[in-house]
Amino acid sequence: MPPNIVKAIQVPWIFKPMVTRSMPSYLPFLYPQRRSASILSGLSDNPTAYHKKIRRGRGPSSGKGKTSGRGQKGQKAHGKVPRGFNGGQTPDEVVHGTRGYENQLSVEMTPLNLEKIQSWVNQGRLNPAKPITIRELAKSRCISQVKDGVKLLAKGSEKLTSPLHIITSRASASAIAAIEAAGGSVTTRYYTHASIERVIKGKTDPIHSLQSQIAMPVEVDREQRYYPIRLPDATSRKDIENYRDPAHRGYLSHQLEEGQGPSLFFKTPGFGKLVAKKNTSKAASAAENRIW
Repeated sequence: MPPNIVKAIQVPWIFKPMVTRSMPSYLPFLYPQRRSASILSGLSDNPTAYHKKIRRGRGPSSGKGKTSGRGQKGQKAHGKVPRGFNGGQTPDEVVHGTRGYENQLSVEMTPLNLEKIQSWVNQGRLNPAKPITIRELAKSRCISQVKDGVKLLAKGSEKLTSPLHIITSRASASAIAAIEAAGGSVTTRYYTHASIERVIKGKTDPIHSLQSQIAMPVEVDREQRYYPIRLPDATSRKDIENYRDPAHRGYLSHQLEEGQGPSLFFKTPGFGKLVAKKNTSKAASAAENRIW
């Protein structure tokens, strides 16, 4: 054995264990994290993160041997077949192609019938003395999975006996007539999918917004609470005209004067500024140019 190795073995301080000092909690950046080198030898990806390549034509023991998984004979075994190829006849994607389109401006309303509301009132799950909004309907499980709003329908209107004050996205004419005949009221207002989620969670006022002037016939005990996000108003022309229409009991109907239509494009006769036309005839111009 070489003499230098013998001297190294005889030195006692080489084999002393290392004393690790505790790292102060207030100076963590002075002591970098240390890991054992044995961790690197055991690193591997998840078992389902990669797939082993299939080796075809390498003998029967692999399961993909002789015919490589293509079967015996035929066009698919001898070569490649284009997608949708039917042997030369007209492809199915030509005979039965896609027709129509998906309307990106359509809205999906959750239907709600009057008979269900009256049943919830009879069970004590809805209070008819207070305004019924989307928040009350969702909390009582009268509706579920609301996407773009709630539309009130008149099925079972003969069972309606309680005067209800409902605020929904839309309502049919027969449902409005049935509720008002029972002594109630209907108000339709604009909601978005995001605002409906915030209303249900209690982050947004379910009734009032900046442009709304909704006067409820019953006394509303509004909670003195802070709503972090306000309720949005309608911005598109289609929605504004819909909620300006008094026939729909829209929340923007207060913006119309008596006899004025809800359209923003077609002006109602008798409304608007009348500008007097100037007389541009030769006789009028000659009269203006006279000195005496």
